[in-house]
Amino acid sequence: MPEEGADAGIARRAAVRVISAIRLAIGCAAARFAAIHIGPANVAVGGQASAREACGRDGINPQPNATKGRARALPFSCSLAGRRAGLYVTRTPLRQVGYLRTPSEPIFNVPAVVVATLALLVLVHALRAWVLTQEQDIQLLLLFSFIPARYDPTILAQGDVPGGLGAQVWTFVTYALIHGDWAHLGLNAVWLLAFGTPVARRFGMLRFIAFFAVTAAAGAAMHLAFHTHAVIPMVGASASISGFMAAAMRFAFQRSGPLGMIGRHDPEAYRVPALPLGAVLRDVRVLTFLAVWFALNLVFGIGSLSLDGGEQAIAWQAHIGGFLAGLLAFAAFDPVKAAPHGSGPDQAAFH
Repeated sequence: MPEEGADAGIARRAAVRVISAIRLAIGCAAARFAAIHIGPANVAVGGQASAREACGRDGINPQPNATKGRARALPFSCSLAGRRAGLYVTRTPLRQVGYLRTPSEPIFNVPAVVVATLALLVLVHALRAWVLTQEQDIQLLLLFSFIPARYDPTILAQGDVPGGLGAQVWTFVTYALIHGDWAHLGLNAVWLLAFGTPVARRFGMLRFIAFFAVTAAAGAAMHLAFHTHAVIPMVGASASISGFMAAAMRFAFQRSGPLGMIGRHDPEAYRVPALPLGAVLRDVRVLTFLAVWFALNLVFGIGSLSLDGGEQAIAWQAHIGGFLAGLLAFAAFDPVKAAPHGSGPDQAAFH
């Protein structure tokens, strides 16, 4: 009989442990559910409530003294295996707690306008590669690519310029939507993601689109200045991407800007006041970036080399035109009030 009593005691203790484990799992799952679905509330582990204080005698209803001076314990709070640390639903932001991350956070946080721009570029090239015939593709290039000879008075006098006056206007921008091949498109897509994203977060959708168009037109104008009578079409978004590079350079090097917040997603990092152009051009990092960027354009452009190893020469003048336009026109598009010269918390980052 004593042995049977001992066995019964062991069985009861085992059953109590199993029930406690089940209650703990249910309570934690409920708290996890609340962290995701109950407004801004989030889960934090802490406090000094015992099992009875946090969960009540029956493990479900919290006692009134469980919340005095602490985070409010909801009915599904539970103790952690009898330890004196309760599981609470609090109003503490997840970025401060650091224990849980809600599934609503996107994996790729790219502005919608950048995604839409990339989708348009892919759609245009897919149409050329897989849908249009060779004759239709040539007609598309004649209507929408940038051809300097289109502005040659001798050719204009003949009156047989495709697209007429309209093409003379819209091709300053539409050429940027066309690419030579998939490698050309892929390379520009990578650079657009890298430099278009911070600019889009700062400018917003409408300013981003307008900035894209202005820098594309500036690149075409620079190309026209160096190739007045050329009949070879120019295509590609490189001039606009160069403009985004220059625009990002105006604020990304700030101490509290995007480059200073790598690994942390803080929207305010993209809205730090931009310093005057003169202050930017005194930063050693900016000058180094400019020297490398201009050198690469000269090497690949003047030498008629292609970044992807193909036969297509790089219109380096268009790159420089877009870059200079982005650098100089940034202030006209920037919605953030510029920091006065000689003041501001980030001024020291440029000296």
